[in-house]
Amino acid sequence: MRRNVKRILYDIAEDQMGYVTSAQAREAGVHPALLVQLAQRGWLERSSHGVYRLVDFPIAKLWQYMEATLWPYRRRGVISHQSALHFFEISDVLPDKVHITLPPGYRVQRSPLTYLVVHQAVLPPSDITGRERFPITTPVRTIRDCMAVHVDPAIIEDAILRGRASGMFDQPTADQLMTELFGHAIAA
Repeated sequence: MRRNVKRILYDIAEDQMGYVTSAQAREAGVHPALLVQLAQRGWLERSSHGVYRLVDFPIAKLWQYMEATLWPYRRRGVISHQSALHFFEISDVLPDKVHITLPPGYRVQRSPLTYLVVHQAVLPPSDITGRERFPITTPVRTIRDCMAVHVDPAIIEDAILRGRASGMFDQPTADQLMTELFGHAIAA
């Protein structure tokens, strides 16, 4: 195998916790058939359709989040909902699945990963931030998304209070979120 192909793949995977998609490889000039060959030779492992992981790359603590964002293949998913609440450490609830958001109408022709929940919504750039090398909804958008899917109001209230206390958003924003959820601002 040509050395520069491995270097190209490593350069892509380095910023993605060891993962690379066949679409990214193709965009970098590497034919997807080479990925299959590298997987057969043990240099890569196939983690899902069109997503590969470099075998010698250390397994990251948040690998499922990265794999989940790359799973849609032609477009990155955005970590959202309960997964984003947990990631921002404004909730103690550990979701049993990774939640991602894709644009409305984006169709994936295969079943989601067993640990994945797919939501669809328009996400303007102002509602997306980057953390740990993957896209994630902002704390305010995350709380609104959780409201929309009827997450327990006590969990959302706690997230608002913790988000305010940690400085993720200011008092007027916290009051606005509390008003949206409960009809009143934070009690003094």
